[in-house]
Amino acid sequence: MEFFRAPKEAGCFLCRIIRSGARADAQNLVIHRGRKCLLLMNRYPYSNGHLMVVPRRHVGPLGELTAAERAELLDLACLGQRLLAHVARPHGFNLGINEGVAAGAGLQDHLHLHVVPRWTGDTNFMPLLGQVRVVPQALAELWAALRTALAQEKPRRGTRKGGK
Repeated sequence: MEFFRAPKEAGCFLCRIIRSGARADAQNLVIHRGRKCLLLMNRYPYSNGHLMVVPRRHVGPLGELTAAERAELLDLACLGQRLLAHVARPHGFNLGINEGVAAGAGLQDHLHLHVVPRWTGDTNFMPLLGQVRVVPQALAELWAALRTALAQEKPRRGTRKGGK
């Protein structure tokens, strides 16, 4: 319900987060800023740990991303999965892009890839019947844990084949 009650600002909220810079990463729940994309937490998650990978460039359709943007989009989705696996230990993941209103896109003009951790038996009817979502961990607490895991991951990432 917080999403529906929150004041709506004009313009693209993802572009505002990108422009805000690293100084506002904690406030905006940004986990990592890549050259072409950002990895951030969804403020209104489907489940605990719901992340989004967002291109820096304001672009809607997946087909309009450059090869470099597509590559980093997937690289950061994989990074998000690794961080969540370390911190939250999900049993699986849903990854997806909702392109267009008919596909469920709440924000059509700025493409983003959802990385949603899942646990066996985590589906319930609370969102439908009670209009609430059960998120057992505070966003700020999980953000801090993911940033700590990222700091531990960086040396490993630097030693991968290809220097990435």
